[in-house]
Amino acid sequence: MKIGIVGLGYWGPNLVRNFLSTEKVTGVVCYDSNPRQLQKIKGRFPMVECVGELTELINRDDIAGVSICTPPSSHYALGKRVLEAGKHLLVEKPLALRSSEDLLNLAKSRRLTLMVDHTFVYTAAVRKMKELIQAGELGEAFYFDSVRVNLGLFQHDTNVLWDLAPHDLSIMSYLLEKKPVAVSAVAVNHFNGFEDMAYLTVFFEDSLIAHFHVNWLSPVKIRRILLGGTNHMIVYNDMEPSEKIKVYDRGVDIMGDEAVHKALIQYRTGDMYAPKLEDTEALSLLTADFIKSIQTGDRPITDGESGLLITRILEAANLSVKKQGVKIELAV
Repeated sequence: MKIGIVGLGYWGPNLVRNFLSTEKVTGVVCYDSNPRQLQKIKGRFPMVECVGELTELINRDDIAGVSICTPPSSHYALGKRVLEAGKHLLVEKPLALRSSEDLLNLAKSRRLTLMVDHTFVYTAAVRKMKELIQAGELGEAFYFDSVRVNLGLFQHDTNVLWDLAPHDLSIMSYLLEKKPVAVSAVAVNHFNGFEDMAYLTVFFEDSLIAHFHVNWLSPVKIRRILLGGTNHMIVYNDMEPSEKIKVYDRGVDIMGDEAVHKALIQYRTGDMYAPKLEDTEALSLLTADFIKSIQTGDRPITDGESGLLITRILEAANLSVKKQGVKIELAV
């Protein structure tokens, strides 16, 4: 099969490279509204085909799936066109800027794969954390805490929540497998009218809580997640060159009577270890999952359902920001 790539700015070329090396893909066809981007991609990958119109790409019979790598504000309209043309769809995060089920229903009605490019879910570090959680290493989860900050890149059609938070929200959803019930968020903007720093809290039915700090105005780049549980605590630092995951035998034990006024809190400090991680590129696993889903009909890991959940969280977060941090219930 051949795969179409729409949008060749920052992320599109990475998908071109990975699809060209993905088994069962016989070719890549590219489209961008900017002819210069087509010239660049042809220079880097002479084997790709380039077309001058989007309609020409999505109507080709030899193209089985299309990847949308355009600004978030265009995801819904372009995705709908791709699905209506009978093509399987891979959309760069977020799925859309509104929590509509239209794309999911359209994909289901035509038996097409709808997948969101939440690449971090496919990283070796996140897959290892999933393995540890399933093995009971974490125990009962207490909290999920993430920081994703750096200087830029400012977006022109959305705020920092929609730009950076989807990464860690997708990781949270994949690891914890629990449905959130409400969100609260505060954010401010300093330059172009879009909020450039924000704090988002996600609530669950039990005492589990998740917190996200995103910022385009940080002097340093930080990519860190803390997971706390009854058995162990996990730290994921994506900026570490090798030991990205560290598991700590640290926590709190309650001794004696369960009554709060009689309970004795004892701190547990044990060993730390860094599990070995694979070195397979995450995006190659994502593209392979997309192709497998097209061939077999199996649901990809980051399917449309997971993409819609994250869109709903972000939509509620935006509403909370407008109401100065008021908790917003989720209809999920």
